[in-house]
Amino acid sequence: MRRITFVEGEYYHLYNRGVDKRVVFTESSEYRRFIAYLYLLNTQKNIRPADLLDEHTGNAIFSVERGDPLVAVGAYCLMPNHIHLFATPLVKGGISKYMQRVQTAYTMFFNEKHRRSGALFQGTFKAEHADHDKYVKYLFSYIHLNPAKLANPSWKQCGRADFKALRTFIREYPYSSIGEYLSKKHIITNPTKFPNYFLQAHEVDDHIDFWLSTQQ
Repeated sequence: MRRITFVEGEYYHLYNRGVDKRVVFTESSEYRRFIAYLYLLNTQKNIRPADLLDEHTGNAIFSVERGDPLVAVGAYCLMPNHIHLFATPLVKGGISKYMQRVQTAYTMFFNEKHRRSGALFQGTFKAEHADHDKYVKYLFSYIHLNPAKLANPSWKQCGRADFKALRTFIREYPYSSIGEYLSKKHIITNPTKFPNYFLQAHEVDDHIDFWLSTQQ
């Protein structure tokens, strides 16, 4: 039984990994499908995402009118065998309903594609309450810095000379919300429900550099 209670207006780090640490994203189309679910299923309506995905191709899916959302997503990152989200509920039960929808939809898609059955993720999902400003700000960076380990598994031992390449990799990683903050085109994320740390794109770069250096 989950010990944490989700409260509207509070912030939460949500994460999960593949069962037995298995890879849950094997190619780019699977990442894109999960991101489509992050968008489509954030609604208080009951919808069939498969029908909408059949009707819309590419980025057209992100123009679908969803109605009132369940949660506001502040940041997300998809890694080969795990996921991270930073969110706040907008309605009672919003986080649990949203995460259950997304994980169930993706598991069904993945299992059908790979001709497998059973759980894909380790249980429902894990959650941590971000109950103070320093931790909230850290989570924005922690989630967006996750791809650094793909560029260099030993990146925390790198020197400052390697920061530029790491920062470029993080900025260009296509399966996180960093691009939404750099472009100011928010599709999955809704920063209006979170502290406004990044008014300009250069502030995102500065923040990445700061956390790259402090994680040494």
